[in-house]
Amino acid sequence: MASIRFLHTNDLHGKLSQARMPALLAERAQADIYFDTGDCITAGNLAIPLAPDPVWGFLAEASCTASVPGNRESHVLERVVQTKIAGAQHPILCANWRNKDGSARFQESLVLEMNGLKVGVFGVMVPMVTDRMASRHASQFIWEQPIPTVRRIVDELRSQVDLLIVLTHIGYSQDQKLAESFPEINIIFGGHSHTVLDHPVKVEKTWIAQGGSHGRYLGAYEWSNGTLSGELKPWEIADA
Repeated sequence: MASIRFLHTNDLHGKLSQARMPALLAERAQADIYFDTGDCITAGNLAIPLAPDPVWGFLAEASCTASVPGNRESHVLERVVQTKIAGAQHPILCANWRNKDGSARFQESLVLEMNGLKVGVFGVMVPMVTDRMASRHASQFIWEQPIPTVRRIVDELRSQVDLLIVLTHIGYSQDQKLAESFPEINIIFGGHSHTVLDHPVKVEKTWIAQGGSHGRYLGAYEWSNGTLSGELKPWEIADA
C-alpha cells in the first residue's frame, strides 16, 4: 500500500528564522509533501509591511508544496495583499477568498501525483469580510463561508483523486464541523486557533492535524492504509 509522508506548520507569526531552518530542513528531507496553513508572516491583519516578509524565502528553501493564507496574509486592499505575499514561490490556495467581481483571488486547488496516489488539495480560510458586513463597501474582496465553498470543491475534486486534503485557517472547532459534514475529506491540516494536537485526531472519517503556534512544533505525519499517524515534534533552534 502506497504511503505519503507530510510535514506541516501553521501560525508561525514571523518566527521562522534562520536559526529554525536546520530543524525544518531535516524534517523536510524526510517528507514527501510540506504544507503551511497560514499566519506565517509578521505583519498583522491591518498592517502594511514596508518590505517583503523573509518567511517566503525560508519556505521556498524548504520547498513548501502549498499553503493557505491566514488572516495575517489578508487585507481589504489588493496592493497591500500583493505586498504581504511578495516573494511567495509556492502555490497559495484559497477557494473562499474572492474578488468583488466574483473571481477567485487565489488558486483554489491543485492535484499532485505522489507515490502512485493522486492527491487533491484545496484551501479555505476564516472569512474576513462577508457580503453581510458593512465593511464590504471598503473592501476589494469578499470571503465566502467555508462550508458551502468546501461542498463545491469536494464535489469537483473527490472523484478525481485518491486522497483529498483541505488546508484550513478557520480554527479547530470549525475543522471538527468540516469533518462531521464532509466524510469525503481524508485529512484536514488546520490553523488559526493555535491548537496543539500531539497526534492527529480522527473525527468521523476525517483526520485533523494542527501544531500550536509561533514555531513551537513541527508536525511530521504519514498517511498509509486510511490512517494518518505521526506527531508534533518540538522545534529545536540552532545556536546563533
